[in-house]
Amino acid sequence: MSRTIDAVVSPTQTNTIPADISGQMLDLDEDDDLEVFSKDSTLADGNMFNASMPTSPGSMVNQCKFEEDEESDSKDIFITVDNPESHVTAIETFITYRVLTKTTRSEFDNSEYEVRRRYQDFLWLKGKLEDTHSTLIVHPLPEKFVVKGMVERFNGDFIETRRKALHKFLNRVADHPILSCSEDFKVFLSAQAWELTTYKKQGPGFLSRMGETVRAVANSVRGVKNRPEEFTAIQEYVEDFSNKIGSLDKVTQRIVKEQKEYLEELKEYGPTYTLWSGSEEELAEQLKGVAGCIERCCKETEEQVGHLSDTLVPVLHEYVLCAETLKAVLRRRDNIQAEFEAKNEALATKKVDRDALKEEIDKLEDRVEWANNALKGDWGRWQRSMRGDLKSAFLSTAEKNVDYYEKCLAVWETFLLSQRTEPSEETDRDNTP
Repeated sequence: MSRTIDAVVSPTQTNTIPADISGQMLDLDEDDDLEVFSKDSTLADGNMFNASMPTSPGSMVNQCKFEEDEESDSKDIFITVDNPESHVTAIETFITYRVLTKTTRSEFDNSEYEVRRRYQDFLWLKGKLEDTHSTLIVHPLPEKFVVKGMVERFNGDFIETRRKALHKFLNRVADHPILSCSEDFKVFLSAQAWELTTYKKQGPGFLSRMGETVRAVANSVRGVKNRPEEFTAIQEYVEDFSNKIGSLDKVTQRIVKEQKEYLEELKEYGPTYTLWSGSEEELAEQLKGVAGCIERCCKETEEQVGHLSDTLVPVLHEYVLCAETLKAVLRRRDNIQAEFEAKNEALATKKVDRDALKEEIDKLEDRVEWANNALKGDWGRWQRSMRGDLKSAFLSTAEKNVDYYEKCLAVWETFLLSQRTEPSEETDRDNTP
């Protein structure tokens, strides 16, 4: 079904923009398909909570699952990214992913589509969305990196992490009331590979793109003289958010690294007690008991580290990259205003072609207003999404930590109870000649 949106119209686009849309690493430049979130891709109070991970009965996270269920009832497009496949040609090796789409939207000719896409296709889509909607917040893509120590070029864990990120990227776009209506997005989901290749060639030429880049650089150098206070406040918030989320990301990754090292030590620790029990007959029972406890705690630790790696680490790193995206969006908004201010200054000093310049200024004024409304609406939307994602990850991590420590505590308490002896048994032992 088509979406109806109250909006203001961009002077350069046919799309509509609402005034408020509330509702260690090594670069691999030779292979665009080895990536996990793109830094070069490019907060209104909100406390909505989107619980998106598996939960146990009675958990705090379960209490918030109803919101997600309600949202799914109103969705009209569902996308799944799965089934990664490796392709080897004479000149390159790359990964493609299956993209399955089910929709009830009238602008699609069919209700279901199945296509295969590689990372470069996702990168093209993100670029097109940012070009068309320069002050909307486009979710980041997986960045290029290879985890140090990875033996295989296409490591299974790495590919799965990337698949999840690409899946999230497309669903973020699908949930956006403006970006999801993009013709580029529709083509990405529905066109076969050769059709997509042909469609890509219809974009602006190299010289046109270079001209836009030069103009953006010039506006950036010139700077904004009268930035509205609300955007200055957003910029300060983003800088502070970037510093805090960056610190959390680094510390969390360091903790995971140390816990994995601890886990490896723990795996060697238990067998030492078992080996010792063979030469200490009087302590054999206790030594074997300790070895058993360590082994069970080792399994719980492995599960806990895995949960941390799969739940908290990706979300924190995702929002590190989101912070970079927000900075880029704010720069683009400033560039639009800077160009408008420069034209106004030119109008005040020039005596010729005033009518043509005035017409250009009117268009730029409309563009500034459009850009501001778009960013203000998307800003509140992004904040609610961010707070929901982080809240969900924090609660899930806290719940898992409690579960982990309770299980380890129970293991050791059970061992201690097994070693307790009744007073009569101690007396009998003391009286034994």
